[in-house]
Amino acid sequence: MSVPGRAFHLVAAGYEAHVMSVGATLRRLTSRGRDLVLPFEAAQVRPAMSGTLLAPWPNRVGDGRYVFGGATHQLEVNEVDLRNASHGLVAWSDFDGHQDRPDHVRLTTTIEPRPGYPWCVDLSVDLTLGESGLRQEVTAVNRSGSPAPFGVGGHPYLLAGPPGERAVDAWFLEVPAERVLTTDERRLPVGEVAVAGALDFRARRPVGDVVLDRSFTGLRAGPDGFVRVRVTDAGGRGAELVLDRRCPWVHVYSADLSTGAAHRAALAVEPLTCPPDAFRSGRDLIGLAPGASTTAGWTIRAVGGGGDAVSD
Repeated sequence: MSVPGRAFHLVAAGYEAHVMSVGATLRRLTSRGRDLVLPFEAAQVRPAMSGTLLAPWPNRVGDGRYVFGGATHQLEVNEVDLRNASHGLVAWSDFDGHQDRPDHVRLTTTIEPRPGYPWCVDLSVDLTLGESGLRQEVTAVNRSGSPAPFGVGGHPYLLAGPPGERAVDAWFLEVPAERVLTTDERRLPVGEVAVAGALDFRARRPVGDVVLDRSFTGLRAGPDGFVRVRVTDAGGRGAELVLDRRCPWVHVYSADLSTGAAHRAALAVEPLTCPPDAFRSGRDLIGLAPGASTTAGWTIRAVGGGGDAVSD
């Protein structure tokens, strides 16, 4: 399914963003002409969930089956080989859009009650460009008469240079996280350990041949209260994801399931409000009360090189 939906073009401070209404998808983001995320064509099938919004859960729910509020619910299992419900319910929803100025667009949709998720939740996504890059702010409001389980995340693939087969191997990664989840063969969490060895990216170092499909937590914020996850080349040029305390998790995926030119061509750096399988574990899962709202947000910005934004 390509379903490009409606296109929105944002411009400000040397940045340009191309956003599609389907899935509130970030299709392209550049800084002074340099790609910061994996780009794709408007009429192309979105590759590997690139740039989409993940709600009302990010990542996976094992077997699609969970208990909430004393009732058992069964979601559609759309990751058939691994028997998981994956990436939420809005990735293929066509959001309504309103662009009120060149640097901002608001996208809105409603998650209607359905088997497996019998709640009505309104979503709005504000994307704003500025000197600090592209800010994405998500608001959810529960319109149901009972509490709703909720989590949200994003799925950008960051670039530190042109994408291409095994490009990731030459890039550097910095993830200021103290802990990482261990997973089973279905990519579901089975434990948590302190980062060490090949999974310790607290200090900037090359990705090399490390295979990454892991969720990190215990994120360390800088003096300004923000967490920065960076993907850069040898000269320090690339992109970073900036998080606040509303996203205590970040999932990093090195795109190892693809073959050919897409194999390890970009590095997914995914902000998350809760870990994988939170509908079953309850960890950091939001129980959104009737009429209540919750927000989360993140920023993608350029680092290094020729006047691009650089953070300390």
